[in-house]
Amino acid sequence: MNQIISNQLLGGQKIAFIQAAWHDDIVGQGLKGFISEMEKYGIPADKIEIFDVPGSLEIPLQSKWIAETGDYAIIVACGFVVDGGIYRHDFVAQTVIEGMMRVQLDTGVPILSVVLTPHNFHEHESHQQYFFDHLLKKGEEAANACIKTLENRAQVMQEKAAA
Repeated sequence: MNQIISNQLLGGQKIAFIQAAWHDDIVGQGLKGFISEMEKYGIPADKIEIFDVPGSLEIPLQSKWIAETGDYAIIVACGFVVDGGIYRHDFVAQTVIEGMMRVQLDTGVPILSVVLTPHNFHEHESHQQYFFDHLLKKGEEAANACIKTLENRAQVMQEKAAA
């Protein structure tokens, strides 16, 4: 995809990438995979603005603030919610996903999720490496979903303008 096409898809807007700080070494792989894949589509890293939040629970509100600016075509959220034995991680994950869904439906700005909630995660080398690699792949997949979503949005806008 060349620069002209990427500008058409973004409509002068940027892409927001929100990343949670918990397990930032693993979560950072999602961003790395995302940027790498987006550059293959001709969307440079300077069109992607990165927002850091303390944890995944803060993603929905940050998404709302970002969406309400009108400066972003799409938001990608990346986090890693694990069972730390202190709280019900499944409730946290559900709350995060429901919050992101509500924000995108309320604002019309799509939010793609790279918020993972593994059933079993232990802080030993094999799990660390597995999820380190897995988040890289999920970041790449999010980039592909981002492009498809932006293409769909551009098509809808063109059809609306033609009507």
